[in-house]
Amino acid sequence: MTEKITDKTKALAAVKDAGWELANVSDELKADKEVVMAAVKNVGDALEYASDELKADKEVVMVAVKGSSFALEYASDELKADKEFVMAAIKVGSQLEYASDELKADKEVVMAAVNNDMYALEYASDELKADKEVVMAAVKFYDQTFEHASDELKADKEFVMAAIKVSGGYTLEYASDELKADKEVVMAAVKDSGNALELASDELKADKEVVIAAVTDYSEQGLNDGDNFMYASNELQADKEVVMAAIKASGTTFTYASNELQADKEVVMAAVKVNGNQLEHASDELKADKEVVMAAVKEYGCALEHASDELKADKEVVMAAVNNDMDALLENGSVMDALQYASDELKTDPEILGEVDVDYLKKRGIL
Repeated sequence: MTEKITDKTKALAAVKDAGWELANVSDELKADKEVVMAAVKNVGDALEYASDELKADKEVVMVAVKGSSFALEYASDELKADKEFVMAAIKVGSQLEYASDELKADKEVVMAAVNNDMYALEYASDELKADKEVVMAAVKFYDQTFEHASDELKADKEFVMAAIKVSGGYTLEYASDELKADKEVVMAAVKDSGNALELASDELKADKEVVIAAVTDYSEQGLNDGDNFMYASNELQADKEVVMAAIKASGTTFTYASNELQADKEVVMAAVKVNGNQLEHASDELKADKEVVMAAVKEYGCALEHASDELKADKEVVMAAVNNDMDALLENGSVMDALQYASDELKTDPEILGEVDVDYLKKRGIL
């Protein structure tokens, strides 16, 4: 058992260096304001070890909550119920979780909290979780806090539409199932965030207009990575019109196209012209199609990796790949190394080697 520090000078030195040392001082020094102030200035949560009297001292507790948003937990019940004090504590970062139940039901206090703390709504009273003004303020601050709103608000179409507008498409995650099946609501969500399609009802994941909005309107913000198309229904992933529209927005959507469309030359050509590396997902037959592979390697030299062995040994194809490689290297310093995917014979072809930086490729271990 650690021997308690009884000397004030030693105690001050200890808590100034590590506030948690307040746990190891005598009860008398835990009631010494100077010692406790030094401790909570170093570590706000050291308030846990202060005397009950100092846990009720506004000056001490305020210093503690400035140092730790959790320190209010250790304050006296009187301070947790003191509106003026709690309001001040919230403004410096303290959490509503530790306020009294009465203050968790006080709209002014809760409004201050939700504007300052992303988790505050969780601890508000049920009545305030159903208050539109409070919840809207909360979701403006942090969209995921909508999880803690009342079921009534999660099912309120007008409110959810407004919440999506101010906080983003992923607010849909906590909307009622009925609203996840409401086309107007879902359209608003996917236009803001295409990946919100994940949250829509199965019926709307099979709605052509909704899915195209998710993969095209969203891309206009420059945010579409193509992964949102994975949430479309199998039927739409096999719909050529939808897939072609999706590819125009982001070549990577081709990853989620049906096997049939991954064997469709027109679709594959569209995909590799936007993103050459999508050759990876083409059918084996099209990986052996010279026109397709040429289009792919001209867009991305290292797409050669996914070509058939026959085309990896095709000098024209490999030349196109290494030329794209060198252009990328010279323009933006990209490291591509397409030559590593060529046949062994072409890796030593003098004409091809004349197109590459041999010293660079040797350093990279390619040659």
